[in-house]
Amino acid sequence: MDDTSLQSMAVFVLWPFHLFGVWPFHPMDVMARVLVLVAFDVDALCACKILQYLFQCDQILYTIVPVTGKEELEKAYVENSEGVKHVIFINCGASVDVVETLQPEESVRFFICDSHRPVDVHNVFNAVQVKLLMKEEEFDELPEYDSLFRDDDSDDDSGNDSDTSERSGKRKRFDDEAIEKRRDKRIWDENRQKILFEYNQFSTYGTSASLIMFELAWKMSKDTNDLVWLAVVGVTDQYIHFKTPRDKYIDDAMALESHVARHNHRGDDEDNIISINCLKIVFDEELQLTLYRHWSLFDSICHSVNLACKFKVWTLKGQKRLHEFLAEMGMPLSQCKQKFSSMESTLRHNIKQMIQDHMTKYGLTNQDVVIPSFSAQYGYKNKLCAADYVLACVATLENIDKNKSATDNFLSALDILQRVNVASLEKAVELAKKQTQAIVTQVQTFLDMHQVISAGPFLYAFIQEGTMDVKFFAKPQCLMRLARFTLEAHCSVSRNKRARSLPLVLGAPLDGEQGTTLVIGIPPLQLDEERKNFFGKAFEQAAVSTNSRTLHDSFDSYIMEMKTEDRSKFFDALISLLN
Repeated sequence: MDDTSLQSMAVFVLWPFHLFGVWPFHPMDVMARVLVLVAFDVDALCACKILQYLFQCDQILYTIVPVTGKEELEKAYVENSEGVKHVIFINCGASVDVVETLQPEESVRFFICDSHRPVDVHNVFNAVQVKLLMKEEEFDELPEYDSLFRDDDSDDDSGNDSDTSERSGKRKRFDDEAIEKRRDKRIWDENRQKILFEYNQFSTYGTSASLIMFELAWKMSKDTNDLVWLAVVGVTDQYIHFKTPRDKYIDDAMALESHVARHNHRGDDEDNIISINCLKIVFDEELQLTLYRHWSLFDSICHSVNLACKFKVWTLKGQKRLHEFLAEMGMPLSQCKQKFSSMESTLRHNIKQMIQDHMTKYGLTNQDVVIPSFSAQYGYKNKLCAADYVLACVATLENIDKNKSATDNFLSALDILQRVNVASLEKAVELAKKQTQAIVTQVQTFLDMHQVISAGPFLYAFIQEGTMDVKFFAKPQCLMRLARFTLEAHCSVSRNKRARSLPLVLGAPLDGEQGTTLVIGIPPLQLDEERKNFFGKAFEQAAVSTNSRTLHDSFDSYIMEMKTEDRSKFFDALISLLN
């Protein structure tokens, strides 16, 4: 890609970013300060840490501000933009026209490193003020510039009306041309609206922000083993929260594996021996068991989506099958129900192979049981796999402690990413276990009370006000995991053959005093490999058609807030729309 091609659109892929002015932040300009706006998710957190390291290497001044939604994004810019010439958005900003929304001075430059798709077309084609730190191949479906923007001549020919009678023929010709122009413009506008609707119809995700930032550090020869681990955690976060399909996750994991091998290579001679206090990352097939190294094996199986739904552990029959499975593996129940680290070493070290040897009889596949992943170890503590790290961080980000603000939680989660803070990490793991237990308890309640209802084109369920642990579900990422677990569990017990082809809408009480509900829509399991979510546009249209009081503030368009009183008419409109 040459310099001229960079001017045609703002897609600033990694290679040109490295070669053409790559690092636009100069340490010599001591008065310059970079504003970094960071979304509340683990991938953004990891990307932020990588960026911090790069700034510190070049002694660049920066301000980091966490933002939970579009309103906070605008507020944060207004409050912190004085004297700022460079603004970086991490997992936020791509879906809004940042220049129109923020009204910056002409000298301000925006750099958007955001995995949310689609990217607003104004951001894509504004090559002057907006630079997208993304991969070029992810823009295959981008509309042509000429189909979205045009310069129209003035349609106002009314001055001809005052011409004299001898020029009436000329005036008539001008009138005919004006009518034709207006007709062409109307057709063009209709076509533009159709193109924009198709482009914005589905919400998806691109490459994780932390992987983009890591590759930037690598191109600048500033990558370290700690930065590799941050990229690993960010990529895993996308998979854990169902943002990318398994194949995409594996592709990204394999790309990182070469960096892991490069930074963790150890030879046989004494000079290559790595200190026990150094971070060691290992790539291997990891059991898809939630927090099992910090829990008992039995509890971990019962709280893991794939295995819990295969065994239907919320039923007596399911519990019996699970006991049979463990017995057939030669795992005494007394061993399975004690902390994993306290199990007999022979059982602990062979657990993965034992499960794989006996899984076929119980309807499990290798895809249900294992996934290529990474684990980290430093000091003499137990290994921590990337998925556990993600759950610990997100539990801290979405901490429901009333005494802590959202910013406090953000800083605590950043603190966990400092690998020396082992005590903070262990507390976060315990918080993650509580969050996971709340999810499974709520899923069992939905199933026992038959609260997952078919509305025709989709399934829906609502958490009742006053439900135990309801505050956990007022947080978007926890609500996402609950929705996915609920959908998988319902499909595993439903006799409806269409269940896997139906999406799910899930609502949770948000603010009792304000009378608001947090609503999320997720796609059907049948389309799992696409991970395309159409609920963003559907929610907007249903709200407009019924004048429902809704707030579409989230960077994820399929999550919204609404007045609980408007729920009935909103859902009637949504059913009609999706039918």
